[in-house]
Amino acid sequence: MKKIKKAIIPAAGLGTRFLPETKAMPKEMLPVVDTPAIQLIVEEAKASGITDILIIIGKGKRAIEDHFDSNTELELNLAEKHKDKMLEAVQKTNGLNIYFKRQAHPNGLGDAVHTAKSFVGDDPFVIMLGDDLMQSDVPLTKQLIDSYEQTSASTLAVMRVPHEETSKYGVINPTKEISDGLYDVTSFVEKPAPEDAPSDLAIIGRYLLTPKIFEILENTKPGKGNEIQLTDAIDTLNKTDKVYAHEFKGSRFDTGNKFSWLKTNIEFGLKHPEVSEQLKSYIKELAEKINTDEK
Repeated sequence: MKKIKKAIIPAAGLGTRFLPETKAMPKEMLPVVDTPAIQLIVEEAKASGITDILIIIGKGKRAIEDHFDSNTELELNLAEKHKDKMLEAVQKTNGLNIYFKRQAHPNGLGDAVHTAKSFVGDDPFVIMLGDDLMQSDVPLTKQLIDSYEQTSASTLAVMRVPHEETSKYGVINPTKEISDGLYDVTSFVEKPAPEDAPSDLAIIGRYLLTPKIFEILENTKPGKGNEIQLTDAIDTLNKTDKVYAHEFKGSRFDTGNKFSWLKTNIEFGLKHPEVSEQLKSYIKELAEKINTDEK
């Protein structure tokens, strides 16, 4: 069985929900406290045993390339001044092979993934979406890899969501739970209306797929939003090659819109060693002020 060492991170979206900030700055570079969201994704990949990463970018995303480029002058300066914690922070993603490819025209997640065909070759691989940050004792990507080593089958990460929110996600139609948190799936449905949703188990931003998905993507017609939907291709794959769903029971943080990004920063900030105590005090003071003003 081939070891899974490759990951794709799609980062070609326009980031319109964060305008005007994203007019010149890639959405993926927005910080979570002091770390760009995309770096946290790359760190999860590294912690899961991934060695080769392809980041799919679009026009105006050069800052992502610059961020993952080496900065010898900065690192030497930090080393000379014995700023060891800062040096460790900027070297967290060292040792990875990170490549970039441009998606000429945004045409859906399926189209973005298809551009990685030559990078993937004949190897199984993972897809990691930058809007979803995951926290658990075992990284979610590693959980999917462990599952693959048992089943040799494509596996998607899913999580229970409020039923009224199913229209925001791809949703699975599970037949049975074959082991703890691992589901056999009848079909995968892209963004169903709540009344049509087959379950509350929504696909979140981690996928482990075999290279057979590329043959299917080549023939997948535009779906929701008139874009090539990865969920549609996975549903087709499941008709000939088993695709499982793995239920994630850790913490998921959404950075895909302004409010959820602010919430993520607060929650990460409350755990950050440099700012947690100050932030707790500020939140208490702010809550007291709000309560006073409302009386």
